[in-house]
Amino acid sequence: MSLFRADPRTQEARPDGRKRLPPGQRLTDGWPVLHYGSIPRVDLAEWRLQIFGLVEHEVTLTWDEFKALPQTSSHNDIHCVTTWSKFDNDWEGVSFQEIFKLVQPKAEAKYVVFHSYGGYTTNVPLDEIQDEQNMLAHTHNGEPLTLEHGWPLRSLVPNLYLWKSAKWIRGIEFVSQDRPGFWEMYGYHMHGDPWKEERYG
Repeated sequence: MSLFRADPRTQEARPDGRKRLPPGQRLTDGWPVLHYGSIPRVDLAEWRLQIFGLVEHEVTLTWDEFKALPQTSSHNDIHCVTTWSKFDNDWEGVSFQEIFKLVQPKAEAKYVVFHSYGGYTTNVPLDEIQDEQNMLAHTHNGEPLTLEHGWPLRSLVPNLYLWKSAKWIRGIEFVSQDRPGFWEMYGYHMHGDPWKEERYG
């Protein structure tokens, strides 16, 4: 059986009028595993999330403190730059709106840089993470994230290619200028909109 398949959902329209399946993408039932470097082994007792940069209140959260924040859910599709898409994902986590309330970004903050275990980084415009579907996710389809998909925590920015939804998050930095992350320094697009096919810059 092929990993990729025809599906009538690919012809559906999103609320914004764009096709649900972005150009150049193929639908998969699976969830391929792609990442830079090795999978980190994280001890939750030692895990910390540092939120810093252009904010009024820099914070460092333990896992228990993070899980005590208001939790939310999101249902959406994800799209990888390598051309696969996975529809109808259910996520649970903490919305970026809750993070904004906690740290209060300064007016000059226009971008965030996600920092992951292993040194991976990626940049995202602050405007892209404003609505409730964008979050720091710990649960996928009712189960904790698996190690290979970012446990214990990954960012989720489903309107951009999936490399922007960094796995194994350990830091969020608010910055004023668009600063390339790991893959962006190797030629990937600074923005990464799947419907514009912004794969490479």
